[in-house]
Amino acid sequence: MNEQDLDLTKSKKYDESDIQVLEGLEPVRKRPGMYIGSTDERGLQHCVVEVVDNSIDEALAGYCTQIDIVINEDGSCSVSDNGRGIPTGIIPSEGKSAVEVVLTKLHAGGKFGGEGYKISGGLHGVGVSCVNALSKWLKVDVYQNGEHYFIEFKRGIPVAPLAKLEKCNRRGTVVTFFPDDEIFETVDFNYEIMKNRFRELAFLNKGLVITLEDRREGREKKDDFEFKGGIIEFVEYLNKNKKPLFPEPIYFNKITDKNEVEISFQYNESYNEIIHSYANNINTEEGGTHLTGFKNALTKVINDYAQKNKIIKENEKLSGEDCREGITAIISVKLMNPQFEGQTKTKLGNSEMRIAVEKAMTEGFGDYLEEHPKEARELILKSVTAQRAREAARNAREITRRKGFLENTTLPGKLADCSEKDSSLCEIYIVEGDSAGGSAKQGRDRRFQAILPLRGKILNVEKARLHRILENAEIRAMITAFGAGTGNDFDESKLRYNKIICMSDADVDGSHIRILLLTFFFRFMRPLIEHGHVYAAQPPLYKVARGKEEFYFYSDEELNNWFEQNGRKGTSLQRYKGLGEMNPEQLWETTMNPENRVLLQITMQDAIEADKIFSQLMGEDPEQRRQFIEENATLVKDLDI
Repeated sequence: MNEQDLDLTKSKKYDESDIQVLEGLEPVRKRPGMYIGSTDERGLQHCVVEVVDNSIDEALAGYCTQIDIVINEDGSCSVSDNGRGIPTGIIPSEGKSAVEVVLTKLHAGGKFGGEGYKISGGLHGVGVSCVNALSKWLKVDVYQNGEHYFIEFKRGIPVAPLAKLEKCNRRGTVVTFFPDDEIFETVDFNYEIMKNRFRELAFLNKGLVITLEDRREGREKKDDFEFKGGIIEFVEYLNKNKKPLFPEPIYFNKITDKNEVEISFQYNESYNEIIHSYANNINTEEGGTHLTGFKNALTKVINDYAQKNKIIKENEKLSGEDCREGITAIISVKLMNPQFEGQTKTKLGNSEMRIAVEKAMTEGFGDYLEEHPKEARELILKSVTAQRAREAARNAREITRRKGFLENTTLPGKLADCSEKDSSLCEIYIVEGDSAGGSAKQGRDRRFQAILPLRGKILNVEKARLHRILENAEIRAMITAFGAGTGNDFDESKLRYNKIICMSDADVDGSHIRILLLTFFFRFMRPLIEHGHVYAAQPPLYKVARGKEEFYFYSDEELNNWFEQNGRKGTSLQRYKGLGEMNPEQLWETTMNPENRVLLQITMQDAIEADKIFSQLMGEDPEQRRQFIEENATLVKDLDI
């Protein structure tokens, strides 16, 4: 990090007296999942975020303007900031430096009622100490009061007490750590996941500079994030692949001595609702009081204006769903003492934030509509159109709810259900075409495997309203077979299959069918993806026969390796063009047998990027698709049309 020209004399006092100790580190290495969620790639990335969150807290407090994250040549990760630096003085009750205590004790930090931080995302204070406990080694450099301090840990245990090194004229903290391969399934940091998260943090903290750099050999790259427009630019970024209703996002900011409410939103011509809410930079995925306040005020302001200006009748009322069709919104609140429901901190519970957001919305959005009558009328007419479409969709939705629909209606390619009644043991294959469907039905294990063949490609839900979607026979067949409903009515507890497996040909058409299915799941059954129910089958690309032996290969690399080891003499090679080319026994053995098959689980590491990609690939703008193809064409090694 470059030295920063910060006025060190104006820093609020932050020293060892602000650090409070609640308990030790012992449980972390025994049960890491309790503290970081998991020990897979997601847990690994979470460790970086925990360290960065401490720097973000310094930014929220007004003492940090730049954060640099580096994946080093040796695979370790460094996080640097130009904040005040972790306190270095001795804590009398511990007889140790504050740095050592913060890194070796759970719930030790400046966020438990002291004056260290008034606003903080890291409420539970377990972050950096957990990272230390789960690291092979961790090093901390603190630059403070003209001094350079250093301490090193190995698997959470200090190598030596805090040492004072050379004099310096910079300030801040540098934490460098190497995750413990005895704990984590992988210690390979994913640059793209980190990039998405730190871009998001830069959007949420207007003017904060965040840099991310990968210095690993052959993987060198760097990204710089700074958004002077803050969440206004965030909304524009989310709407990049959509057609906005108005050119500029709506924005307002309300600051009091207790909290801050920042809101930006923009309507587009799509039928989807995208709202992301944050509290102290934490993505409140389950919403909470701030989101409730936003939705309530949005609906009330639109209805009040529409009735007052006689755009709708006095006895008419637009629903919240109508008013939010096509909206892209960011709600970011900052507050003291946030109350998050659950250890995962995904739902804000502070009741005062509902009132604060409602007040900010009522004033800010109300003023906007009064000052922009043309835009206001267009927005309300869009909501009225949405209301009519919703009424049309009600009848289509009722069809999917009707008792006995599955048994009494002829489906496009009739569902071959399984006999097992425990849904956690059941799986359903969504199969492309009658031919492959027939083979799958004959080859499956009828006890726990169901087959639903689809005839042709399903409707692209990115370009259609709900009533058209629910009128589509193939989509109705899936909704009914899954049993859990759709959209706001989706109930995961009623899901009839634990695994939903998309099985399509390994060609361009098969990939298109799979993306159409995933678009539908993402837009109308998102918990299926979020909770790991959706998979893509991986049928083999090649069969090699030698005498009576048959060998199957799922990639060119596998095939070439086999030929290098076994030669080509006396062999015949078949390249599968589609699932229908395999007989039932082959399809079972290669693609459906749990002992042999390869399934790709569809995950959603980043909902924001997923939404952006679905809009880009499946939306109305062909120019966006052309750009995507041009940027990624070189990634396709073997195009089979």
